[in-house]
Amino acid sequence: MSELAQRQRLEDLFVAHAAAVRAYAARRVAPGDVDDVASEVFVVAWRRLDDMPDDALPWLLAVARRIVANRLRSSQRQSALRQRLGLERPQPSAVSMPDDALAEAMATLSRADREALILVAWDGLDHTRAAAVVGCSPRAFSMRVHRARGRLAAELARRDATFLDPMEAMR
Repeated sequence: MSELAQRQRLEDLFVAHAAAVRAYAARRVAPGDVDDVASEVFVVAWRRLDDMPDDALPWLLAVARRIVANRLRSSQRQSALRQRLGLERPQPSAVSMPDDALAEAMATLSRADREALILVAWDGLDHTRAAAVVGCSPRAFSMRVHRARGRLAAELARRDATFLDPMEAMR
């Protein structure tokens, strides 16, 4: 593929998916880091343009997921060092929820459960595309979502929160 064709493909990918990548990042990092994460995703896309599948969104979100994870690990190491030095307290999560009860219930779930629910409810991915983001089979992802919904519903019921559908409450 010529360099001009590669540039056009990257531009097309950016126009089509930048908003989704930014939205994904916005739910996982501090507001000031959203553009940085999105930029890093498209730098990786440029370098790996030939490896990208036709359905690029799950691939781009999987890249964003790894970038966010790397940033989180780095942030945790820095925070741990600051705590050992007695300079600051731990920072709250960058993920915001539309309701306090839902946020508290989501916080009790494992990281994998939260990720599965957020990919489906907020990012609007079907199970096949979301499975590509997290790197598992669609069937395994469907089970993960099913179990996560059950755990979230149980936690909301335990807290006496009244949501008809926990997935709707997350939107």
